[in-house]
Amino acid sequence: MEVDILEFVVPVDNSKTLFVWDIQPSLPEDQIYDRLVGLFSSFGPLYLVKLSSNALLHPPGFSALIKFYSAAQALKAQRFTDGHSLFQSSPLKVRLSSKQTPHFLSHSRPLSHTRCLELANYCLGFNGWTSDIITLKELPDKEEVGGSKDEECGGERWGRLRFGCLLQLSFPHHGQMTRGAAVVEDSFTCTGPNVLLQKRCKLQRLVREKALVQAFTTVLLILLENGKVMVELKQTPDQFIPEEIEGVIQVNEFSWSEFPPDEDDYEEWDLTVS
Repeated sequence: MEVDILEFVVPVDNSKTLFVWDIQPSLPEDQIYDRLVGLFSSFGPLYLVKLSSNALLHPPGFSALIKFYSAAQALKAQRFTDGHSLFQSSPLKVRLSSKQTPHFLSHSRPLSHTRCLELANYCLGFNGWTSDIITLKELPDKEEVGGSKDEECGGERWGRLRFGCLLQLSFPHHGQMTRGAAVVEDSFTCTGPNVLLQKRCKLQRLVREKALVQAFTTVLLILLENGKVMVELKQTPDQFIPEEIEGVIQVNEFSWSEFPPDEDDYEEWDLTVS
């Protein structure tokens, strides 16, 4: 049985990239984009769909760049779409990329927080995984030497905040668990009474997102030929706990009401996907 392995990293391989030519301008550009997304996402999750107008010296129309997470799914999409009209009257030309990737781009980097959620939900479903904070706490500033972190500078009051987070990522249907850890910090100028609260909310959200991304980097999605998905881990579930966040309080002892999120952020603060 053939298998395909997906990682939570930015796809850079030529074998995962398709170029599409001869797209007619018979529909508005936004509708053509939607048709491309609908067509190629039927073969697997997409990292990127980029639609561009033809150069001035070429006939009117568009070309597109389609990037998959999976080389096998990209190849299947190329074979089933090349030479077919699909959503227009003339056939499309679809080819795998032959462009050489620069060396400095050849090393994979982690997906963004949003991309991790998209890929996990596409392959596993919204109830296929959960994330839960183990610890999250404001940490002492590395440059702080006693006293307060707030200082006066040029007549303005400024400060620095630092947060650490340890998060657990679980896959209940596959019996797998892994962890991710992150530390973030930022300096700010106190220009109003709500600045400190807003900065704390922002950094708490950011450190949680970074910890989730770090946890996903240890995950492998194994796509089987029969359509089923398996989850494997690159590391053992009892991953390291950075010294920077050892000893922080448990999340159930932490009062979120102390740092209320902005109204637009309430959905972002719910960490459990159910």
